[in-house]
Amino acid sequence: MNTSSPTAPRSIQIVPSVLPADFARLGDECAALEAAGVDRIQWDVMDGVFVPNLTFGPDVIAACRPHAGVMFEAHLMVADPDPMLGAYVDAGCEMLIVHAESVTHLHRTLGRVAELGAQPAVAINPSTPIDAVAHVLDLVDMVLVMTVNPGFGGQAYIAAMEPKIAALRQLISGSGAAGASGTGIDIEVDGGISAETIGGAAAAGANVLVSGSALYRYDEGLAHGVADLRCRAEAAFRA
Repeated sequence: MNTSSPTAPRSIQIVPSVLPADFARLGDECAALEAAGVDRIQWDVMDGVFVPNLTFGPDVIAACRPHAGVMFEAHLMVADPDPMLGAYVDAGCEMLIVHAESVTHLHRTLGRVAELGAQPAVAINPSTPIDAVAHVLDLVDMVLVMTVNPGFGGQAYIAAMEPKIAALRQLISGSGAAGASGTGIDIEVDGGISAETIGGAAAAGANVLVSGSALYRYDEGLAHGVADLRCRAEAAFRA
């Protein structure tokens, strides 16, 4: 958990998606990611309705929880997240990310996440303007800007999202919002993050960077990949 003050620079965090992992040994994969130095692990929860794919239920995540001590975040790419919030918290996810496009009452949903004891976060798709989250900044610890259209791993990074990331960083700074935890608001990006794209996202103001396929493609292994991505992001990041 970030314990800095709202005005302090945000720390760079490297977060792997487990979509490229070996599903037959997910517990071991989580342990390997923790050993590689990741800051937390993202679970891409897809329901085949909000996005055209099916992935992880809470039982799978719960089975993997004992294998790693790092924070788990659930990215709920689902049409109706409200009935399942408690199940993912019970499974061991310390942060729940809901899509602004998927809920009718975003304020209520984020408040419920906090009531359940998890950190609330909100995601917006590439076509969704940042205005969609302008009035819930006090309720979230993080805003996720999708840099691909959600639903599949391995997609190409949409560089046109970088001005959107920068505008969101300005919105957060200008609002004075301290977030749900009172320690400030992180900006996460997810989609196509690699050695070639991470600098642009970080330079625009993103400090939490999700990498899936690209991280697993490092010939030198996961630890080298995490270190390389972190170094590139830290060199480019501006608060």
